[in-house]
Amino acid sequence: MVEQPDRRETLEQRIRELCDEGDVGRAVEVALSGYGGEFMRLMTSLLRDTERAREAYAIFSETLLMDLPSFRWESSFRTWSHRVARNVAYRLAAAPSRREVPVSQGAFVQQRHHEWSRTHPWLRTDVKERIRALRSRLEPREQMLLELRIDRRMSWTDVARRLGGTNELSTPDSLARRAAVLRQQFQRIKSRLRALAREAELLSRESST
Repeated sequence: MVEQPDRRETLEQRIRELCDEGDVGRAVEVALSGYGGEFMRLMTSLLRDTERAREAYAIFSETLLMDLPSFRWESSFRTWSHRVARNVAYRLAAAPSRREVPVSQGAFVQQRHHEWSRTHPWLRTDVKERIRALRSRLEPREQMLLELRIDRRMSWTDVARRLGGTNELSTPDSLARRAAVLRQQFQRIKSRLRALAREAELLSRESST
């Protein structure tokens, strides 16, 4: 956990630099290395279940990968990611659970940090592989939109130029309108990916029982 203000500022700057360079995966990895323990404590305090907290942490990691490219930096990464973590925990808390095993906050605090690092999603390749597998289920145009925006870190204007026809984007206004439409499509695609992820998680649980 990053506690000192100067260290936190350095971490925030590094995360943003990596995002500006288009390396979203590395940015998330650095963020989780610095704030991971803090996020785990938050999720465990909300869910009061270590297993569900680990599950929430994995979902949270995947959510950062999908949502960080659209983050506008109107607040610090830490402030924004705390909201994301809380939303993930609340959604998971509202979902049916196979068991209810409450865990006190005190019991969690006694856990050593390296116990969480052993299940740290970024120490496993399956997180990225799961995202690739989910993206492969999208339409080719949807996959291209994600590739241009997330993988190549292109601006929405450049994405609109790449995906739009020359006649359709003959004026700045038409280009801006096209970019706005693509942003809306991007949000719908992310929602669909989350739905696919929940479906895959459900199937995985059913096959393991």
